[in-house]
Amino acid sequence: MAAAGAVFLDEADRVLLVEPTYKPGWEIPGGMVEPGESPLGGCRRELVEELGLAPPDVLALLLVEWISPGPKGPGGMRWVFDGGVLSRGRIDAIRLPPDELRSFRFVAAAEIQDYMPPIRARRVEHALVARKAGFAVYLEDGELPSATSP
Repeated sequence: MAAAGAVFLDEADRVLLVEPTYKPGWEIPGGMVEPGESPLGGCRRELVEELGLAPPDVLALLLVEWISPGPKGPGGMRWVFDGGVLSRGRIDAIRLPPDELRSFRFVAAAEIQDYMPPIRARRVEHALVARKAGFAVYLEDGELPSATSP
């Protein structure tokens, strides 16, 4: 199972989060990658469906994460891309699908853990670090693997 999303910032460096109608908590925009679809293609499709915006021409990879299978789900891969900084005009043009997303907001990096479960919050926090560092990172279950990991 694979999912892909994007981190968008506003001009105050706050992160765009969306509130799903079908589950509690908040997410970055994105969703499940369909069979035969690439993670980038899935991310682009989801951004159009969820925000009503054409994605940027370039969506740089920020993060790839392996989620272990467990009691809460089958696990799989998560891909996070850099959506860039949204201007006021682009923010005003966001149109959410009411059957899927209730609302959106921009949240300071220090407040992300107040909106998401820990593993998702760590994913976004690592994506922000990768964005500033200028290179993608690999995570396993929300953490950077150590040199001694199998």
